[in-house]
Amino acid sequence: MFNEVLLRIIDKRVAEITLNRPEVLNVYNGDLLISLNRILDRIERNKKIRVVLLKGAGKHFSAGADVNWFKTLSGATDQAKLDAAELSTNTMKRLYEFPIPTIAMIHNACLGGAVGYPASCDIVVASDDARFAITEVKLGITPAPILPQVISAIGSRMTRRYALTGSSIDAFEAKRIGLVHEICNVGDLEQASNPIIEDILRAAPEAVKVTKKLIKDIVPSNYDNKLTSILAEMSATSRSTKEGVEGFSAFLNKRYPNWDKT
Repeated sequence: MFNEVLLRIIDKRVAEITLNRPEVLNVYNGDLLISLNRILDRIERNKKIRVVLLKGAGKHFSAGADVNWFKTLSGATDQAKLDAAELSTNTMKRLYEFPIPTIAMIHNACLGGAVGYPASCDIVVASDDARFAITEVKLGITPAPILPQVISAIGSRMTRRYALTGSSIDAFEAKRIGLVHEICNVGDLEQASNPIIEDILRAAPEAVKVTKKLIKDIVPSNYDNKLTSILAEMSATSRSTKEGVEGFSAFLNKRYPNWDKT
């Protein structure tokens, strides 16, 4: 039984999902993503659930992908690398398209691929210590698996600004550009989220689901299975490029990458 992700049902109608690897800043690996998908399956089968909350255990929300997972995959077959990339890409896509309203509750660090979580959720509440960064280019790879969600959340212009630089984004800038909807004091995420939850619960459940689906269908997008496969393949291959190898080597050895080597 996986325990990388926890599920708690609140008052029969609210599902609380907690990323549960606090000892490694809730970074995701294959086990966590599989566990998250299983929990989403359970929630979707439960017809009483009206709202889904997503949070992280411990000091940080999530520092993104598990570098040790990538390190293990570096010696794996090309198919294993592709399978891993498809797992992460499809999981973020599933969260983005989940039929039940989702609220991400972000505190402290939300970095790299973890930015895909709030970008995929319908509503984002962040404490004022939250900081975001799409850091992949600093590791010599591409944030391909989360780009559709990020572009949907903040637009292509702001995505260029932050995905091409890996720059840090504080909670207030994140709100200004549309990644975050509400900001609260540290420790007040539940209190700040409660009025939003209550508003959703007062609304007609089928009308909410239909409206969410209509928004997705109306907004122009080519985010289909073909694009998802392309993004997964790009993600899998980028880690094996000269820049990807140098980037991860530098990260693991706590030094700046020497891109001139690539």
